Amino acid sequence: MTVDTQTSVKIQLTTRVRIDDDIETYELTVFGTRYQKGNTIYLKYDEVQEEGTIHTVVKVLQDEAVIMRSGLIKMRLAFSLSEQRQGTHESTLGSLFLMTDTKKLNHEDGKLSLAYDLSMQGTLAGYYEMDLEYKEDKL
Repeated sequence: MTVDTQTSVKIQLTTRVRIDDDIETYELTVFGTRYQKGNTIYLKYDEVQEEGTIHTVVKVLQDEAVIMRSGLIKMRLAFSLSEQRQGTHESTLGSLFLMTDTKKLNHEDGKLSLAYDLSMQGTLAGYYEMDLEYKEDKL
């Protein structure tokens, strides 16, 4: 893919959350856009919920990734295998300080896989595994 090109994509997001011995799985399928600037890949999509819309941008670099959400909630999570990263989550209920300790970060064309411990306000909230698969949406 060349620099600054945009492609419509179908995105399938699967998130598994382990808190103590309980595991919950969340799945989402949406349509969005993939574009690239230099070596950085961006995925953009919207989640429409009853309360409002959440705009999401996933930024994927060589050894890092960032998830930015705005709209109904405002959140920023950063991931790096080399260090823990700080993040934030803001909603109508207030702000939380987040920390990610990334255990796995793998990106191949069409799939981003993350595994990380997430702490909120300094307390471990759970272990998360996220697979984000995207492929060109051929209308």
